[in-house]
Amino acid sequence: MIMYSLMMLTAAVVSYFATWGARLLGERFRLFMPIRSRDMHSKPISRLGGLGMFAGCLVALVVASNSFFVKDIFRNNFAPWGILIGAVVIVIVGVADDILDIRWWIKLLGQAAAATIVAVWGVRMSIIPFIPEPIRIESELLRIVLTAVLIVTTMNAVNFIDGLDGLAAGVAAIGGIAFFIAAYWVHRNAVLLDYSDLATLLMAVLVGSCVGFLPHNWFPAKIFMGDSGAMLIGLLMASAGIVSTGQISSGLYDRANGIPTIIPILLPFAVLSLPLLDLGLAVVRRTAKGRSPWSADRGHLHHKLMDIGHSHRTAVLMMYVWTCILAFGGVSLAIFPWQMVVTVVIAAALVMAVVTAWPYFTRRGTPAGG
Repeated sequence: MIMYSLMMLTAAVVSYFATWGARLLGERFRLFMPIRSRDMHSKPISRLGGLGMFAGCLVALVVASNSFFVKDIFRNNFAPWGILIGAVVIVIVGVADDILDIRWWIKLLGQAAAATIVAVWGVRMSIIPFIPEPIRIESELLRIVLTAVLIVTTMNAVNFIDGLDGLAAGVAAIGGIAFFIAAYWVHRNAVLLDYSDLATLLMAVLVGSCVGFLPHNWFPAKIFMGDSGAMLIGLLMASAGIVSTGQISSGLYDRANGIPTIIPILLPFAVLSLPLLDLGLAVVRRTAKGRSPWSADRGHLHHKLMDIGHSHRTAVLMMYVWTCILAFGGVSLAIFPWQMVVTVVIAAALVMAVVTAWPYFTRRGTPAGG
């Protein structure tokens, strides 16, 4: 835990100062995108925050590769570097989009390229979780394709919720902490000679980078993470989920209260449940109107929260709490009996549903002109 915490701290410190540098760079060279109708800010703000987040991840991983305990993850294992190379590609694509506003299909090709790099040289799906027994994927080509699709989907899910100050970074940090706790707990409670784990390290680095970036991005934001930051989060989160999925057959998740075959793949979906829901709703909403699924609009979940009466900060906090319920509820399945987890999650969700909808009902109950 100490070494993971040090890597998290390293990523946070580097991310904080590197984001500060990215702010100065963006302001010095006026690297601003025109304000769009769906944007929530009224003055130009740089979208180069992803560069600061990537710097935090890069330095932390390089330090980890030379540090006690966690350096074992890199021994005879190119996967961390494959993930890092994919991250480099997606950050370049994201920065290009944040500055030049490239066409959606060009960005999609860039996402596919980064995801394929991770699938070929990093990590890839080898097992599909299924009850009672997981299904092994024998075809290497199918492994690569499924991995790339999962990574691209996750990147776009995170990118879709990046619409309010502090939202994406906070949601990713909360989800990352939940994922980190679950992955660490599973490894510490297993009979192993080596407790180091790539998924746990990736989550520590991701959380640190988000925490370091968040002070610059909290309302009112001084810089945005842009597509580079949002897609970086998605790539790292998906990669960690794939690493955990590959550990199903190792017996690590046999302590997961009778449902070991779905816990590894459930973790990333649980921590990213809100972004994935937002992505699905956006695709349905846009295609129903005859538009491209990638075309932007102002119909995301965070926009709806503000439409019913929540302030900017309150809408972000609502999304944080919902993420906590879903993310920690999901990872709790690996630690506590599922009956207890489901009961607590349902109760918490009912309470939050009332809190979330409260402004809408109070506004409806207010007399006109009152």
